[in-house]
Amino acid sequence: MGRSFEVRKVSMAKTAGQKTKIYSKYGKQIYVVAKNGGGDPASNLALRSLIDKAKRDQVPAHVIEKAIEKANGVGGEDFSSARYEGFGPGGCSVIVDCLTDNNNRTITDVRNCFTKAGAKIGTPGSVAHAFENLAVFSFAGDDGDSILEAMLTADVDVSDVECEEGKVTLFAPPTEFDKARQALQEALPAIELEVSEITFLPLTRIEITADDLPMFEKFLNLLNDCDDVQEVYHNAILPG
Repeated sequence: MGRSFEVRKVSMAKTAGQKTKIYSKYGKQIYVVAKNGGGDPASNLALRSLIDKAKRDQVPAHVIEKAIEKANGVGGEDFSSARYEGFGPGGCSVIVDCLTDNNNRTITDVRNCFTKAGAKIGTPGSVAHAFENLAVFSFAGDDGDSILEAMLTADVDVSDVECEEGKVTLFAPPTEFDKARQALQEALPAIELEVSEITFLPLTRIEITADDLPMFEKFLNLLNDCDDVQEVYHNAILPG
């Protein structure tokens, strides 16, 4: 099927401020998932997956526990998802996913990021067609056929399975995330998932010139500094 997928690891932040941003991001996500599906990871597969991801990113246990305790309490924040699309420096396509308790604040902050970087925020759906929304799992291995067979046996709708350089990468529709993850764990009890997420993969890419690179980096930094921004997806190829 030939889809090329590059598993990119986000380098861990070293300053206290950057760590706080990462902890806050996971705290919000865990709170929302636990609030919606229950605070027991044994029965809430989405929560279990998110906790595993947080631990891989070295989020302290007390941050995870506090978010779950908060979700199990009465009241608390009422976060909702917000997605913004637009065109970044160099004409690349950008999707920005947020969790917010104040939509007016969030759209203002995100719009300012676009404006300050000479970028253009678009309407819903303006760039989503340039991406494929997929559940992605990646782990060490070299036998894609057996993985595909295990998924078919578990009645999981698989989009693709790739084997490259000692890694197996499984792609599935987002709605199959929990089912696919459980099927992988049943087929390979000792599996260590290096990637386990629902993400946007670009269908096409656009090269950013060296002249546009400083503004593109500024744009990403501005978005990453926004407390409500959770994920930023783009189809840019950076020079060098």
